[in-house]
Amino acid sequence: MSEEQETLLIDSNEYLKSGIHIGTKFKTKYMKDFIYKTRPDGLSVLNLKKIDERLRLAINFLCQYEAKDILIVGRRENGWKALKQLHKLTGINVITGRYPPGILTNPNLETFTEPKLVMVCDPWPDRNIVDDANKVGVPVIALCDTNNQSNKLDLVVPCNNKGKKSVGLVFYLVAKEFLQKKGLATEENKVTMEDFIEE
Repeated sequence: MSEEQETLLIDSNEYLKSGIHIGTKFKTKYMKDFIYKTRPDGLSVLNLKKIDERLRLAINFLCQYEAKDILIVGRRENGWKALKQLHKLTGINVITGRYPPGILTNPNLETFTEPKLVMVCDPWPDRNIVDDANKVGVPVIALCDTNNQSNKLDLVVPCNNKGKKSVGLVFYLVAKEFLQKKGLATEENKVTMEDFIEE
């Protein structure tokens, strides 16, 4: 087993199988540094090592907080199954579907919440919560594809944020590492990739 293999959060073949590294045909200036190459069909390919590095950073950042102080939002359906599973295992708060405006900024709302950290599946469809988090000074981690902008984000995790498998894999790793690092991993809340990834 190569040295590089050992340092990744998961076997590189699992990363490749999920398509986590396959970007879009469009690439923004900010995401340029994460791109390994452009395929003949025009799709950008993200650097696996950088995906892993940033994902590890994000997980370490998340682990500095209690589950109740984290809010993860995914408007696109491709992340719903994984987010619900993540919530079930870790207790981290999630919103799947449309983010109800104002829940971070309007204390008069019944649904008002004060997370200390926000994570989004895609800063474009999830831009309303990114804006709100910025207004109240809450750091934002975002899964970003090659076509995303990085404005208003504190930490970018480069990955294919459109594919169910790759988004599932990201949250599988978040759940697994979060439970381990917090000393909460048990047989009862065993984290399996199948629970996060839709075939």
